[in-house]
Amino acid sequence: MTLLTFCAVGSVNSALTAPLNVTIRELEVNTAIVTWEILEGDPVIGFAITQQKKDVRMLRYIQEVNTTTRSCALWDLEEDTEYIVHVQSISMGGSSPPSDPVSFRTPRESEKLASTVSDQVNREEMEQAVQLRVGELIIIVVVLVMWAGVILLFCRQYDIIKDNEPNNNKDKAKTSSECSTPEHPQGGLLRSNL
Repeated sequence: MTLLTFCAVGSVNSALTAPLNVTIRELEVNTAIVTWEILEGDPVIGFAITQQKKDVRMLRYIQEVNTTTRSCALWDLEEDTEYIVHVQSISMGGSSPPSDPVSFRTPRESEKLASTVSDQVNREEMEQAVQLRVGELIIIVVVLVMWAGVILLFCRQYDIIKDNEPNNNKDKAKTSSECSTPEHPQGGLLRSNL
């Protein structure tokens, strides 16, 4: 009876559709995450994921039941190796046909390190650029405040000079009339006060 139950659970259920949009995300040297979608209304209670190295007959079978999760972590992968993944939906009546195969290649450790180093360099460059922009902004603000101070000081001094200017014009007018040209006999260079 146990064998019969196993066959019923392991059989393909024609009512279930294969998972859709199976994709690989967060691909690392030794790990990856496989994600998928299912049609609404399928009576799914779990999923089965098969992972196989390309050109090798051995495969890993991961079965998760009582879950609504639409992703699974793949672990213990080898670097620079091509894998093929299938996902099946599981219901009380059996499992769906396998999804379309998805193949992916894990990166080399050196490639991952190079991308990590370039990411760190890019982050450091961004932080330095932000720091430079902040420093430049501070310098610009200080210069503008100084110029505003100089302009205010000039305006204040100009008002003081302007207030004193009408008195100076009257004095200049008197002095200029006293020092008139020879054409005006009442004053000028030829006249003396002796």
